[in-house]
Amino acid sequence: MGVRTRKGVLAVHIASAGAWLGVDVAMAVLVFTAVLNHDTGTRALCYQALQLFAVWPLFTAGIVCLARGVVLGLTSRYGFVRYWWVAMKLALNVMLTGLVPLALRPGLSELSELGRELAAGHIVTASVGNMIYPPIVSPAALVVAVVLAVFKPWGRIRS
Repeated sequence: MGVRTRKGVLAVHIASAGAWLGVDVAMAVLVFTAVLNHDTGTRALCYQALQLFAVWPLFTAGIVCLARGVVLGLTSRYGFVRYWWVAMKLALNVMLTGLVPLALRPGLSELSELGRELAAGHIVTASVGNMIYPPIVSPAALVVAVVLAVFKPWGRIRS
């Protein structure tokens, strides 16, 4: 791969990781606004907004980041899984991207339904519950991936 092409792939990889982190931060704002706010209308809006914008942008950013990371791994001196830090970044990406449709989407669907009930004036006692964890865990894991990419700790994986 030429230098310009590699830099383009790297730019898309970094931009997709940044978008992923940005959506996670926006999701955290909505989740914690809903948790800390006692206004029913605000909570309903937060719950409904989460499903509208979080799932597909997160999944898309994760897939783009994964695809570009694989291309970079296959075409760089670091290799696809030649180094521990690359393998760890790959594992984090696959895990986080896989959790979006498997765990996050169903939870956000339930929250969206809860938001519709709240908006309709129904008295609902359910709350965000376990949905406070994704906007904490995912950004933390993404920051770990960035640190791994910058510092490149550990050595080669033995063949």
